[in-house]
Amino acid sequence: MGTQSVFKEKGATLIELLVALVICGIVIGAIYRLFIVQTRAYTVQDQVVEVQQTVRSAMEILVRDLRMTGYDDDSVGSTVSIVTPIVTPVQDSDITVRYEYLNQQRTVRYWTDATLTLFRDAGTGTEILLQNVDALTFTYGVDTDEDGDVDNWVAAAGVGTSKVIAVRVTLTARPTSDNPDVQTRVSPRTLTSAVTLRNVMMK
Repeated sequence: MGTQSVFKEKGATLIELLVALVICGIVIGAIYRLFIVQTRAYTVQDQVVEVQQTVRSAMEILVRDLRMTGYDDDSVGSTVSIVTPIVTPVQDSDITVRYEYLNQQRTVRYWTDATLTLFRDAGTGTEILLQNVDALTFTYGVDTDEDGDVDNWVAAAGVGTSKVIAVRVTLTARPTSDNPDVQTRVSPRTLTSAVTLRNVMMK
C-alpha cells in the first residue's frame, strides 16, 4: 500500500516545466526591453538638458558683452574714446564690440569657424565658448531717423551708414554625443536674444 501511494503522487511534467520557462523568459525579456527603452530616454533627455544649458550659457556671455558695447565710464582724466562701438563693417556671423572699463578700452570678438565652434577673444587669448554650433547670426536694429527707436531689423548688408542701436543674436547648436539615439532624436536647439545697445543710444 505504501509503495503504491508513492507512485501515484503527481509532479511537474517536462511540458509544464518548458511552459513555465517560456513564460519566465517572456517576462524577463519584457523587463529588459523596458529597461533599455528607459535608458535610451534618459540619455536623450540628459543630452537635451546639456545642449540647452550650454547654449544658454554661451548666449549669456555674448549678451553681457553686447550690453557693454559703447560703454565709457568717463573716469577723470580718461584718454579713451570709443569711436566705433561695433567694429565695421558689420558681419552676419561675426561681431566685434568695443567698450571702456576701468579707463581701458576692451575689444571683444565672437565668431565661428569651419569646426562649428564658437570662439570669444577679449584680448587675453581665444577661448572656446560652444562646440557643434550650427548657426550664429546677427541681425541689426537700425535707427534711420535718429529718434532713438529701432526703425528696421536688417542683415549686415542693409546697415550701411545707419546707426545700430540694437542687435538680435540667434545661436543654434546640437548635442556633442556620438550616440545614434541622441543624434536622431534630439534636434538642434536655437536661442534668440535681442539686446538694446543703451550706451550707444546715449551718444
